Amino acid sequence: MTFHGQKILPAIRSMKDFDRMLDTPFTYGVFLDLHIGMLKSVFEYARSHKKNMFLHVDLIQGLSHDEAATEYLCQEIKPYGLISTKGGVITKARQKGVFATQRAFVIDSSALERSIKLIEKTDPHYIELLPGVIPKIIAEVKQKTGKTIFAGGLIDNPDEVEQAIEAGASAITTSNTKLWKHFI
Repeated sequence: MTFHGQKILPAIRSMKDFDRMLDTPFTYGVFLDLHIGMLKSVFEYARSHKKNMFLHVDLIQGLSHDEAATEYLCQEIKPYGLISTKGGVITKARQKGVFATQRAFVIDSSALERSIKLIEKTDPHYIELLPGVIPKIIAEVKQKTGKTIFAGGLIDNPDEVEQAIEAGASAITTSNTKLWKHFI
């Protein structure tokens, strides 16, 4: 099952990428690497184009990555969802009624165990697994958590997207515009 009909969640690293996304039928995407001064205007512009955007809290320049920053983002910026590796951010986003995505880097079995424990504690709406090229891990996390999975990182071609989807991911987060075009 895909995420609202999308196999791809475009990951936006620049305003040029955002302009590209606006010219696609994708409704959902992810903002990465934004400066705090751009947040309000970029989100207003996204909403005016009927785009529901996640915001990666850990990558905002000029803003702390804690619960107070999360509260500010939820109240003032009002993103569709927030993404973070930090459990406190996920918990606060859920409290504020914003879709929360726990980002987990699964580099070995110990990291997998810690990630599962954190997911159980924070109860995010979604999980983003990195790297996303390991179908076995996608399937295991999906089975253990029952959560919607986004796979990201190191996915370079359509076959890898399909493998991640078949393993249980609902969508792939990627800044690779060639993959965006392929899955329109």
